Amino acid sequence: MSTTVDDALWSAIGDPIRRTMIDLLLSGGPGTATSLSERLPVTRQAVAKHLAVLDRVGLIHATPAGRERHYRVDEAQLARAVAQLSAVGATWDARLRRIKRIAEAIERNRNDNRGD
Repeated sequence: MSTTVDDALWSAIGDPIRRTMIDLLLSGGPGTATSLSERLPVTRQAVAKHLAVLDRVGLIHATPAGRERHYRVDEAQLARAVAQLSAVGATWDARLRRIKRIAEAIERNRNDNRGD
């Protein structure tokens, strides 16, 4: 099974601050860099940079509102990320099952040879 992984998407999701930002936007609805920075242990400028990364990979979208921009999660893009993660997880589960079968066969072979 071959799974195509969007490295830019996973690089963006890989940062714990950005994952928290996604959680905040999902639970609280659209937010601004200012409103998010009030709930995170980083500056507003850092939040703006993180938002730019998330926007670049399409996980969030901004809507201008006066001097601020309101960010919301793109749920379709998030669903794509979840699907990728599920596919990668299924691939690794299959690999681990094969490794387990090989290890069990080696162990059975050792035990059979000791009985001689």
